[in-house]
Amino acid sequence: MTLPIVRTVADLRRHIAGWGNARVGLVPTMGALHAGHLALVAAARAAGATRVVASLFVNPKQFGPAEDLSRYPRDEAADAAALTGTGCDLLWAPAVADMYPGGFATRIAVARLGDVLDGAARPGHFDGVAIVVAKLILAVGPALAVFGEKDWQQLAIIRRLVADLTIPVEIVGAPIVRDPDGLALSSRNIYLSADERMRALALPRALAAAREAIAGGAGVAASLDVAAATIVAGGFDAPDYVALIGSNLEPMPVADRPGRLLAAARMGTTRLIDNVAVVPVRHA
Repeated sequence: MTLPIVRTVADLRRHIAGWGNARVGLVPTMGALHAGHLALVAAARAAGATRVVASLFVNPKQFGPAEDLSRYPRDEAADAAALTGTGCDLLWAPAVADMYPGGFATRIAVARLGDVLDGAARPGHFDGVAIVVAKLILAVGPALAVFGEKDWQQLAIIRRLVADLTIPVEIVGAPIVRDPDGLALSSRNIYLSADERMRALALPRALAAAREAIAGGAGVAASLDVAAATIVAGGFDAPDYVALIGSNLEPMPVADRPGRLLAAARMGTTRLIDNVAVVPVRHA
């Protein structure tokens, strides 16, 4: 069966209205779909969605002037084929002009949460994320929306956004999906050469080693320094950050509670991010 595709909000809402009282799940994507995206559809179903809408929109507002908007991979036909049979019921693929018509002037900024880590490395990025996520959720009106935990900071910002604006939607975080060798799946992995792909394993391996060290009682600062050095030794540029954070993205100089270890670094022209949970032994 061919997956239905709609382009406009009017057609989207008309299609959803035809589902009656369905519990709708939304899976926002920028396309270039891989197994991690398909897992989001499964997560929506597991969270109780009886119908699932996937959106496909490469959002220009979350790309900086020197970033990869023009070359970001786009293949709608392949994405629609990948979603067919996964439990997705509808693909919404709007044009930029439909999402941001002439005269569009609204901005949304999630203060503090959007200013650190990736927000500091990519100024304005999370303002673009916030506005597009708000528009996607308000257009679909889902009971739940699913986002991957690989973008841990993004997930925290979206939860804050929804709470602050009292948007009636449940935000579901889906676990990171990795290749068998441990590299987190990402649409940008296709930019990596074969040699870069092999060397990129330094990122998840450095985080895993730091997690074990911190969980076992090693000092946080020293463990982060070792992780950063390991990442660079693997062929990355100096990381944008390697950080241990708490539930509100606050730095954790001491591992006195469960936290999240995050890192971002560039391999050649490709910027990769990753994160792992850290649970100190006394809290396990």
